[in-house]
Amino acid sequence: MTDEFSRPVSYKSMNTPTMRKDSPMGTPSAHLTSETRTERERLASLFGDLTPKQWGMPSLCDGWQVREVVAHMTMPFRTKPFGVMAGVARARFSFNRYADRDARSAAQAMSEAELVDLLRRNIDHPWQPPGGGEAGALSHDVIHGLDVTEPLGLPSAPADRVALVLASTRPRQMNYFGVDLDGRKLAAIDTDVSVGEGSTVVTMTAREILLVVTGRRPLNEVPGASR
Repeated sequence: MTDEFSRPVSYKSMNTPTMRKDSPMGTPSAHLTSETRTERERLASLFGDLTPKQWGMPSLCDGWQVREVVAHMTMPFRTKPFGVMAGVARARFSFNRYADRDARSAAQAMSEAELVDLLRRNIDHPWQPPGGGEAGALSHDVIHGLDVTEPLGLPSAPADRVALVLASTRPRQMNYFGVDLDGRKLAAIDTDVSVGEGSTVVTMTAREILLVVTGRRPLNEVPGASR
């Protein structure tokens, strides 16, 4: 997947689209906020144990190593709205281009320990993506967490937490990532969630569904997917 600032970086594969502001499946906002905090704690712990080699490994985001993904995850804690607006203007009004520049700049300017510390100090930060609400904040951390944990073979978020993200997924998000389920319904085998309305049911883990619907992994490459 590419966008207007072309390869090797595709921010469509890095960014998470704005999720619905209403809570998925009626989930209380306080529960989504709690899950976001818990996920940040989990990721900060994992990131704190990474080796220098792991920090330099390619992530699931085209053109970004693990350190750039983590730097991007800290962007809401390092920037203010006016600074973002100015950065977007300098990037010729492309948020994608701005976000890529910001991640690369932060990854170069800050040590790995500083990035982890910044994440730890903002576990309770109330940031939400514009229009995304609590579900959007959780989605941002869970999806980008997968961008790191998948290539490194580390544990992902628990299935029930991933299910909260999937419950926010709508066709426009899959369109954003260029995903077409082609009449198939993806049903999780480890939690009660599904995506798609097709008559053909494909079963897999919630983690694998999230990788598919965010364009990280083609459906035909998911091991053991059965109909």
